[in-house]
Formats: sequence, C-alpha cells, structure tokens
Amino acid sequence: MPRKATHGPKPAEPAGPSPGTPHVSATTLTSIAAEAGVSVSTVSKVLNGRTDVAPGTRERVGRLLRRRGYEPDSKLGFGVVDLLLGTGACPPPTGLTSPWAEELIHGTVQAAGEAGHTVVVTPVSSPGEFDRWLELAASRGTHGALSVLQLPRGAELQRLAAAGIPVVVIDPAEEPGPGVKSVGTTNWQGGLTATRHLIELGHRRIAAIGGPQSLWSSRARLDGYRAAMLEAGLPVDESLVRHDAFSPEGGREQAMHLLRLAEPPTGIVAGNDAQAFGVFQALSELRLRAPDDVSVVGFDDVPVAAWAAPALTTIRQPLAAMAATAFRMLRASGTDSTAEAHHVELATTLVVRDSTAPPRESRSG
Repeated sequence: MPRKATHGPKPAEPAGPSPGTPHVSATTLTSIAAEAGVSVSTVSKVLNGRTDVAPGTRERVGRLLRRRGYEPDSKLGFGVVDLLLGTGACPPPTGLTSPWAEELIHGTVQAAGEAGHTVVVTPVSSPGEFDRWLELAASRGTHGALSVLQLPRGAELQRLAAAGIPVVVIDPAEEPGPGVKSVGTTNWQGGLTATRHLIELGHRRIAAIGGPQSLWSSRARLDGYRAAMLEAGLPVDESLVRHDAFSPEGGREQAMHLLRLAEPPTGIVAGNDAQAFGVFQALSELRLRAPDDVSVVGFDDVPVAAWAAPALTTIRQPLAAMAATAFRMLRASGTDSTAEAHHVELATTLVVRDSTAPPRESRSG
C-alpha cells in the first residue's frame, strides 16, 4: 500500500479521496496529473504499484509524489534497473565472474548509484531464461533492462513493450536495427590499430584469431585486421586467420595450430584478452616466449591484462563506460526526446605493454 513519507511538511488533505487511493485527496491527484501531463488514473496507478505505466512516466510521477511527501508503492521497481548478461556463443570468461563481466557490472552499478538506482544482475542466455526474467521483472517492476550480447528480437521486443520495459543492448551480437537502442565500441578501428602496431614494429607475417563468426564484433575486428594488412601492401594469408570462442582455451588451440606451421607468424592479433592469455599458454608449452619469439596483442584491456607475464599489449575497450552510457540511454528512453541516437560507439585505444616488440630478425639486424 502507498505510504506517507515521514520527512517534509505534511500536505493538506481535503476530504473526498478517490476510490482505491487511500490517504491521497482527489485534489492532490489532479494537481500532480496536471504537472506531469498525464491522467489522474495514471497517477493513481503509480501510487498503488501498478506496472502498466511506462518507466519514464513512473519516475516522473514518482518524483512529484515524493515532493509532496508521498512514497509510491515499492514493489513498482522505482530505482531498479536490470542488467542481463548473456554469454551467447561465448563461454566463460564472459560469465558472471569474468573480468569482462565485472567491468560491465562495475560501470552499471556506478552510474546507477549516482542516479539513486539499484542494479539486479541476471544471466540470460536462452529463451527460457528470458521468459523467467521477464515474468519476475513484470511482477516486481523495473525501470528497464540493459542486455549484454543478447539482442532481443521481434517477439521478445513486443513482450517488453507490452510490459512497459525499455531495453538498451550493450555490445550487440549482431548489427541492431533502428528499433533497438544499443552501445558498442569501435571494433573495426580496434582491429586496424592492433595490426598497425605490429606492422609499425616491423612484423610482416601476422596472424589473427577471431571470435565466433556469428558475432558482429568479431567480424568487425577481423575486417580491421585485413584493412591494416592491405593498407600496408601486405597479403592477407587466410591460413593465418583462425576462429574460436572468446576464451583462453580457444586462443591456446588456435595458437598451437599457427605456431606449428612451416612458417609460423611473428605476431598474433587475438580477438580478446582471454584468447591472448591462451596464446601465452601455447607459447609456454612450445618453449617460446612473447615478445622474443612472437608478439601478441589482445582486445578489451581487462584489469588482469596489466598483471600478465609479460604484461599484455591490448586494445582498450571501455567496458565500464559502455555500461554507464547504456544506463543513461535507458533513463532517457522515458523522456520526450526524439533526437537521441539509437546506436552509440565509444572509442578504442591501444595500450602498449611488454608483449610486443620488433621481430627477432629486425632486432638481430
């Protein structure tokens, strides 16, 4: 039941409260409705914890209610946002306890905390898990959802719209259409920059390990690698281009294949930091070292990249900032703004550490 807040001056309560809305007068409801630009019934729904009100409208009306000393029903989900972590084609280390996920959670929690919101984190990687989450979120209420990797499709989007739950996708698995708001990073530029770095060091036989070919980000990073090679007048040897999961196991397996070639590469651009760590494992098993024998570049710049031995040269993907940007887009989705971008890309940057150096023959010369 809606309750009267204990702080602030007590508002006047003329006789004649509207049915079903105890302790709040019809005059108060009408005043709030006029100020918010909504109907009296909408104010009543917000006050009594109904979930069939758009999150942006709920928040606006809720602020006006609190200003007058009233507290809307807490089960509505005021100040609650859901972070849905989907692994999709990516096994751990993209799970809940991975450095990758921890950065996204950190960015969401920090941005939400500044706005007075609470974050609920839920793994959602299948239609069944999505159904269970949606049923729970619709019953308890939520300001909206941030979905990582998992791109809601037609039926899911319709159900979210029917429940009044806006969604913003972080690092979408496929190119989002205009009907879905999303936040990504400059994956193509990152792949280009990583490869250019090795070329500028003097490497010419450069391999690339991409993630699953179904992922938009994976394809974009490899396209950037190819563009850098062609830009430098170097041939793209497809035997040096491999694909696997964004995991240490995937990086290790593909690196073992590359390093056993008759002409192994002198540099490897990995699809993410986890794959790069797997490349380190393969080098160790073959009694090789980075960067003495092979230079290695990762992608993400998770905190452990700086602690690796050697410290990993990588492309910094601003994961926490991506999550914070998505949260702000989610909050703005309830406003009247129509000029807001549907897809935002944050810049990647090269972080040079100890895992890259000129190739051995250049150093000998």
